[in-house]
Amino acid sequence: MVAVVLLVLTWGRDLPGPLVALVTLVLAAAVLSAVHHAEVIAHRVGEPFGSLVLAVAVTIIEVALIVTLMADGGDKSATLARDTVFAAVMITCNGIVGLSLLVTSLRHGVAVFNPEGTGAALATVATLATLSLVVPTFTTSKPGPEFSTVQLTFAALASLVLYGLFVATQTVRHRDYFLPITRQGEVIAADEHAEEPTTRTAVVSLCLLGLALVGVVGLAKGVSPTIESGVAAAGLPQAVVGVVIALLVLLPETIAALRAARRDRVQTSLNLALGSAMASIGLTIPAVALASVWLSGPLVLGLGATHMVLLALTVVVGSLTVVPGRATLLQGGVHLVVFAAYLELAANP
Repeated sequence: MVAVVLLVLTWGRDLPGPLVALVTLVLAAAVLSAVHHAEVIAHRVGEPFGSLVLAVAVTIIEVALIVTLMADGGDKSATLARDTVFAAVMITCNGIVGLSLLVTSLRHGVAVFNPEGTGAALATVATLATLSLVVPTFTTSKPGPEFSTVQLTFAALASLVLYGLFVATQTVRHRDYFLPITRQGEVIAADEHAEEPTTRTAVVSLCLLGLALVGVVGLAKGVSPTIESGVAAAGLPQAVVGVVIALLVLLPETIAALRAARRDRVQTSLNLALGSAMASIGLTIPAVALASVWLSGPLVLGLGATHMVLLALTVVVGSLTVVPGRATLLQGGVHLVVFAAYLELAANP
């Protein structure tokens, strides 16, 4: 609630240095608050619903932020949706996945998860990312790495259909594929040693989760001019700003995933990571497609060659990690190296 009040007081204003420091501290507190309330909800409704709530909530607010910035930015925001979605994919599929596998492997030796559910999630992410971010680079109906109106409509509908099918699979038809499992392959339905919160507590946490996420994303936008100035002063490309903002916005999922990994619930961590990547594409592309009706500037979605190579490497490495249903320290390190390569190439393209 403090974060939302501060957001209202500082929205649309140039912030001096001391106020930026205060906003940053409140932003960090809002991230921790969001994680706490997400875990309360997850414990009440169980997996995989808990991770789905956090992923969708963060993505909806993130999409609103992207559309708002595109409406204000004109032509200079033409690549904003592409850069944000690709940053989210690399952060989740390599950064969060790599850290989760690393933490679990260090504490418990081997990370164990369900390859059926995780493989289905990775396949959906790979398909959505390819259709939305790779195909526009090679289409010829419109000059530049852009979709024509018909192609953009198809990509938006395909994103919604695939995301809807995945959610139905995850929560209804094959829910057991996405539940944490023991090292003997048995499903862990819930934490037996923790008391389940009441419905009233869960509803309050749901409301406070929404407030916390609004505060996180809004305050991240508030400090973005300071980030932009710092990036420009350091001589770094403008794309680095998108990476920093994406890192801030995805902090709740990152912390929640690491906490689950520490408890040897790496399946929950993978649900959070891949679910966030999928929601980012599946909800952002339809939203910007709809927004493009009234936005006058171009909408560039196609990735460059370097980023396409990193995306292909991510899919290959992710597939090899998922297939056995078990991962060691090595797989976590491989994902983190790919993520580090993305960050390095963002700073030095």
